[in-house]
Amino acid sequence: MLYQITDWDDAYANGAHIPHADTYVPRWTEAAAAFRAAHPPQDLGRGHLFLPEGDPRGLMVFIHGGYWMRFDPTLWSHLAGGALAAGWACAMPGYPLAPDARIADMTCIVAEQIAEAAGRIVGPIALTGHSAGGHLAARMICPGVLSETVAARVTACVPISPLTDLRPLMRTAMNDTLRLDAAEAALESPALLEPRTGIPVTTWVGGAERPEFIRHARLLANAWAGLGAATECVIDPGRHHFDVIEGLADPASPLMRRLLGYSG
Repeated sequence: MLYQITDWDDAYANGAHIPHADTYVPRWTEAAAAFRAAHPPQDLGRGHLFLPEGDPRGLMVFIHGGYWMRFDPTLWSHLAGGALAAGWACAMPGYPLAPDARIADMTCIVAEQIAEAAGRIVGPIALTGHSAGGHLAARMICPGVLSETVAARVTACVPISPLTDLRPLMRTAMNDTLRLDAAEAALESPALLEPRTGIPVTTWVGGAERPEFIRHARLLANAWAGLGAATECVIDPGRHHFDVIEGLADPASPLMRRLLGYSG
């Protein structure tokens, strides 16, 4: 679908186009706190590591969004529920936010926390993240980010509603905070980089999302497929930017089955 953007800020505005958007953060906060009370996490530097009962089958990593400017891992704890129910550990890295940090710095800090979690949990590693976190999840499988030892364990990467080409964000008011310039936007855009070979990649995006997010998801899948990677773009019917992540809490959801290959 072709469309013309006349307002770049509106193109990336999610809450303004989601009914009752103001109710989501309070609900997430309550659900996350209840989950942590029932499943106290280990400390992971800036983030958390949740453990299942028994020996973990592997490590799932979820990287939160917020346009690199907002939120922290404590808002999303409940999304570890699907991983734990499937017998996987779940790491939720945190990272410093703009304007105090550049996006390139966030990439490095997330990679460090994944390495820390990988040192505690054996087995396969499945990477996911939402929105800006989807961007960071995709960055993790670009060469030179994770160590060879950790990267060799990655069995799936599922960026959810990812931002994959950062250059358009330079046209938004957000860039007063992000401070992206042309060089950093290019160096931190997964769609302009090459992925590590051998890792299946699925971009996952809601069918009711803003057109730009659907474009970004398709862009990464197409760009990396053109480089020989095994990629797919899944458009989740009816889902918008705030509820597209809900499948992470359910081990039987199509999203979790794609991420973990879990069959019950």
